[in-house]
Amino acid sequence: MMCYSDFPVPDNFPNFMHNSLIVQYYRLYAEHFNLFEHIHFQTTVRSVRQRPDFSVSGQWEVVTADRDGQVETHMFDGVLVCVGHYTQPIKPLSEFPGIDTFPGTVIHSWEYKKPDQYIGKKVLIIGIGNSGGDIAVELSRTCEKTFLSTRKGSWVIGRMVEKGLPLDMMNISRVQDLMHCLIPRALVNWIGERSLNQRHDHKLYGLQPKHRILDHRPVINDDLPGRILVGELVLKPNVQTFHGSTVVFDDGSIEEKIDAVILCTGYDYKFPFLPDSLNSSADGGMKLYRRIFPPSLERPTLAIIGLLQTRGPIMPAAELQARWATRVIKGLNHLPSAEKMSKRIEKDIKPYLKSHPCPKLASLQVDYIPYLDSIAKEVGACPNIAWLLMTDPALGLRVFLGPCTPYQFRLSGPGHWKGARQAILTQWERVAKPMKTRPIPEPSSFSLLFWLGLSGGGAVILAIIALQKKIPLFMGIS
Repeated sequence: MMCYSDFPVPDNFPNFMHNSLIVQYYRLYAEHFNLFEHIHFQTTVRSVRQRPDFSVSGQWEVVTADRDGQVETHMFDGVLVCVGHYTQPIKPLSEFPGIDTFPGTVIHSWEYKKPDQYIGKKVLIIGIGNSGGDIAVELSRTCEKTFLSTRKGSWVIGRMVEKGLPLDMMNISRVQDLMHCLIPRALVNWIGERSLNQRHDHKLYGLQPKHRILDHRPVINDDLPGRILVGELVLKPNVQTFHGSTVVFDDGSIEEKIDAVILCTGYDYKFPFLPDSLNSSADGGMKLYRRIFPPSLERPTLAIIGLLQTRGPIMPAAELQARWATRVIKGLNHLPSAEKMSKRIEKDIKPYLKSHPCPKLASLQVDYIPYLDSIAKEVGACPNIAWLLMTDPALGLRVFLGPCTPYQFRLSGPGHWKGARQAILTQWERVAKPMKTRPIPEPSSFSLLFWLGLSGGGAVILAIIALQKKIPLFMGIS
């Protein structure tokens, strides 16, 4: 689900990869497309500025510094800013009165690497996003006691769904997206929340959030409820105050002798190397057309890639953004006027302001498949479902009913990939491959028929006995 659209992840890699395997995949991609010769490692970008003749040339002056501090100035026809929105860790220390009296360590999750230094200690984790959940689970296996503090709670869902299949492969599909459009949002919320509560009652486990399931992204974690169940992880409300190593929570409960605090309080994004004029919002955010292009530029030769949040992998979205942006920079595609782009920006943000009151955060949100399709249409690579169903039903059905894998956006149009069809037809085989590590013989057809016949005969015998004994279930109830 997260691979580049023309380079499937090796089929022996697990469905959910460790970060070391993700790095390995990126290296394989870079080697395959001969990218290493174009990459300047350990190089800092000091500034990106428009050249004096920008209104005519659209060119940028980029100042860099290498590992030895050697400063160079370069000229580029186009710039893609791909640093994302996890660049500035947020450490809201002022929101926790008395934390300056805390004698232990206080770090942000950005600094956390291994649990070794917390063995045998009492640790408080503040914040229940994906990082908070992962760190809490890991530390709960080594610490004397682990506490997870949350203001709002969260819906928690595991990586596996029915039959142990990957969550994203089952839940991110065009048919499901269509159903969500046809069914009232309140009903979808109810169905989703009821399904999660069947696995573990969020209220009972202290996880119950204030928001509905569709309003915010859930926490993806297989082990969190289990660690709560065995008592190694304790959910707590928001921190009210610190008194040395003693922590008081909003419900009046107190935990003493806390050794360490880990802040899983999110990130902000800033681009200090860009002109101040591009950071145009009052809240310090960026107003971007289709989450990519600053509308204020005279020439559209700079694009922001990956500055978004969605219920799905970010890589396919970022790849499509880059495909469109490079076509715009090259002059193959054209953007509307600045006025029209500004109106579209306000229109795109408006639906998300209810669940994300902060405009800076609301401006990052997109609906996964509709957003991918909208950008793919600009590229000319959006799959035509109706045409596929008529001309290639086997493929069309998999595109419509199956997972929305990135290969769909290489079936046709600019940059189409000949292997895209086969990649879609074999995608479930690649899901199964890394788990087939122990041969299991298939039952013979004779054995299967024998047991079916035996069970059928047994059912008849049981029915006759039941009738003789006049059991009501078989006699009918008047």
